[in-house]
Amino acid sequence: MFIYVLLLLTFALALLSIFFVFRASGRGLQHSWSVLLLGLSLGVFIYLYGTWIYLTVDAKWGFGICLLLTLLGVLFRKKKDKPAPRTWRYVGNVFFSALFITLSILYFTGTTGKARTIDLAFPLKTGRYFVLQGGKGLPTNLFHFSLRGAIYAMDIVKLKPDGSRANKIFSPKLEDYEIFGDTLYSPCDGRIAKAVGDDPDNIPPNMARGPHNTNQVLIETENSYVFLAHLKQGSVIVKEGDIVKQGDPLGCVGNSGFSSEPHLHIQAHVKVPGEPWFRSPPRYIHFNGRGYLLYEVIRPQRVEMVKK
Repeated sequence: MFIYVLLLLTFALALLSIFFVFRASGRGLQHSWSVLLLGLSLGVFIYLYGTWIYLTVDAKWGFGICLLLTLLGVLFRKKKDKPAPRTWRYVGNVFFSALFITLSILYFTGTTGKARTIDLAFPLKTGRYFVLQGGKGLPTNLFHFSLRGAIYAMDIVKLKPDGSRANKIFSPKLEDYEIFGDTLYSPCDGRIAKAVGDDPDNIPPNMARGPHNTNQVLIETENSYVFLAHLKQGSVIVKEGDIVKQGDPLGCVGNSGFSSEPHLHIQAHVKVPGEPWFRSPPRYIHFNGRGYLLYEVIRPQRVEMVKK
């Protein structure tokens, strides 16, 4: 399974970064600075981009603590006289350090420049949630970047108390995923431009039905479109033409359409007369005044709940 490969790669790179920092602490900084820089830059990179969620998001904090404790060894570990690394190793260390530092900076800045934003209410009411896919374009939102203008789209899952998203790393049972069946509420006032709710939910990891068989709700506002997808079969309770207020129930989170596991997909676009909504300029979503990046936790105390 691809999930297991990603999780294994995350932990392998995390251990490698700790190894580099530990190795650097055993010699003088004048000879080990490039190894130390490589270890720290790799550590920051994997802290931001690592797929910790497939085990538990708490593993991320544990890794961060381990890396900091290892870094303390640079100050207190007894140094040994060792020959300086060869030039090609210096060059390699600096090159990969620069790569990891660049990717870490792009995690926060993205590659799209100043984005058009839209402020929405968070559409799920209870619990902790997690941005499984999202960000400001490349490199963090690579999958959505390839889909017809969805460069700021977000995929959201729900966290269990232990920081995992499901009862297992992977499960073919929809009920094992914490977000499955969660009630979805309108994030804004508007008119229902489209509503589909009869397509079946996929059994993970099946995605064979494709993107045109997604249970969805499309909300039209005065100047934007808000698209919510992968809803549960038979749960959509609105229809085209309905007027909704922020906080009105729309349906439940499911796993229909092009989706390998239950999650909420949400994206927003500028309303352009005569243009299909998905071809108009995308908007970067803020929930209650705050934007969220890839692999960030949306915590209850940081989210103003939508109206009942």
